[in-house]
Amino acid sequence: MMQHSPRTRFDRKHCRVIRVIKRENRPKKEKIVKTLQEFNEEKEKARVLRKERELAKAKKALDKYNLDLNYRFLHDQISDLFAELLKSDIGNLNSGKHNKISLAAKWCPTIDSSYDKSTLICESIARKLFPRESDPEYEGIEEAHYVYRIRDRLRKQVLVPLHKALELPEVFMSANEWNSLPYNRVASVAMKTYKELFLKHDNDRFKEYLENVKSGKAKIAAGALLPHEIIGALDDDDGGEVAELQWKRMVEDLAKEGKLTNCIAICDVSGSKVITFSANPELHKVEGDTLLEKTQFVRKMEWGMNTDFQKVFDRILEVAVEGKLSEDQMIKRIFVFSDMEFDQASARSEDIEEAYEGSEDIDENNWETDYKVIMRKFREKGYSKVPEIVFWNLRNSSSTPVAAKQSGVALVSGFSKNLLTIFLEGGGAVNPEDVMEIAISGDGYKKLVLVD
Repeated sequence: MMQHSPRTRFDRKHCRVIRVIKRENRPKKEKIVKTLQEFNEEKEKARVLRKERELAKAKKALDKYNLDLNYRFLHDQISDLFAELLKSDIGNLNSGKHNKISLAAKWCPTIDSSYDKSTLICESIARKLFPRESDPEYEGIEEAHYVYRIRDRLRKQVLVPLHKALELPEVFMSANEWNSLPYNRVASVAMKTYKELFLKHDNDRFKEYLENVKSGKAKIAAGALLPHEIIGALDDDDGGEVAELQWKRMVEDLAKEGKLTNCIAICDVSGSKVITFSANPELHKVEGDTLLEKTQFVRKMEWGMNTDFQKVFDRILEVAVEGKLSEDQMIKRIFVFSDMEFDQASARSEDIEEAYEGSEDIDENNWETDYKVIMRKFREKGYSKVPEIVFWNLRNSSSTPVAAKQSGVALVSGFSKNLLTIFLEGGGAVNPEDVMEIAISGDGYKKLVLVD
């Protein structure tokens, strides 16, 4: 009988084991293949469904654009604005004027984003940047291919190079390139939002940048921030250092652009001096070396539910006479910042009531009577003009307690940087009609048509 070596017996046994394993694994392999097939089928169904939804969104956007005239007007205005700015920015980029590039590329909707698919806004922008007649290669090609080409050009030839030129902080942050982040290019709102991250990830460089801003070697942006937003950041983890620098930049920018001189405030904000809002108003020089110290000083001042404007003018006149101020040096405008209406904030002096008791000159309009007395007092002291009052109700209100032709008073209601800008750029227009004219004189209003 043939004898098998131990090696041969092992090999045969090993082969039988392998065959058994293969038979056992065959169902598992088939199951895996089936699962993969099902997964691919579901994936394809999801792709088709997603495509159908995108087409439905596009159709809905087109229908709304074609049928809703108001929406079409808004859509066209937005796409016109982006196209105009992006075209200008590319021109500035190509000519090396990087400092004149706007943030249009940053805020332009992302191509193929959900917003873009729901509005087709990127296609509209691309059509205006690259119309068919702008390039011979667009002649004769199908509409779908033309749209694909111009959207691709918008992305590659406009947005990508502008994003790179803008040196947006988000680009460096997402790439974890903190040590390359150019802080002098960070916008005001982004600086306010990200400053704590800058301190955490790039402490030494960021602090060095702040020191350079203090010494005038670098600049910090503040244009998009409102005063209360900067003051609100004084208690942040950086100790208010960024807020301090942004406040100084804001004041410098407003002073350069504005035409207002010789003004004073009855409120809790002013460049150097304020008059307290109370029945016995006092003139204060705002003390403190830092913005935080100045705000703390103002918050501790006396205040009341209303103010006696007669006493305000009396105090101004008293200081002017004592200081022997000329007509040109006299306060020209008084800003009253409050959350009340003008008639609620005004309190009549007892001496006015006594002086006009029983007189026909006194009427129901307290301010008209007060203003006559104020004018007389100023004339007696040699000043022909009385400071004008701009009463700014910081709380939104639809009421108009001061008439458009009210003597010496203009009313502003609500709180926004645009209102402040209107006054600064308009040379401090105090006639409400003038304020309205300035407000609606921008390019955005020129295309509007008055329908009677």
